[in-house]
Amino acid sequence: MIEGIHWLGHASFRIEIGMVIYIDPFRIRTGAPPADVILVSHAHYDHFSPLSIERIRRDGTTIIAPEACARRLRGDVRAIGPWETIAVGGAEIEGVPAYGTARRHHPRSEGGLGFIIRAGGRRIYFAGDTDLTPEMAKVGADIALLPVSGDYVLSAEEAAEAARRIRPAVAVPMHYGSIGGSGDDARRFRDLSPVPVHILPRES
Repeated sequence: MIEGIHWLGHASFRIEIGMVIYIDPFRIRTGAPPADVILVSHAHYDHFSPLSIERIRRDGTTIIAPEACARRLRGDVRAIGPWETIAVGGAEIEGVPAYGTARRHHPRSEGGLGFIIRAGGRRIYFAGDTDLTPEMAKVGADIALLPVSGDYVLSAEEAAEAARRIRPAVAVPMHYGSIGGSGDDARRFRDLSPVPVHILPRES
């Protein structure tokens, strides 16, 4: 189920499903595989890194991001909003609201997003920087990538509740081990989750 999903640390992923999709590339090494599609969830520096984007973009790379980020980028850049869908290559990308309800770091007014990626017969939900939200009940996904650190986003306990609402076949913890949170948070999430949890090794 998680074949082709690579965790690059913090909230950054590379997903290989007939194309190469990066989500929130951050601290990406020189020489990383080039991207067909780059998704940016919001404008905070640990999710929107122009340096990392330049390291993986090539001619033909499409960047999909909220308006606040899209207007700061060049090339094939497409702005996306909540519940909007953009088709690119063999994938469909849908924006999902991501915001704080109990924490002040991600106000809804900033327009942060998560994403549902439909490709290769799978629905992959990247929650973004979020608290528990009513919108999660509308998300159907085979795989859910959920923050667990609790500093600015879901805690392990809250991520377990998110997994209960979403009911994916498998969940993957993120947003730990770099800027807040640790492997203990990922393991606690695994212990509490009502669905199977796969803790991915960090790749460079």
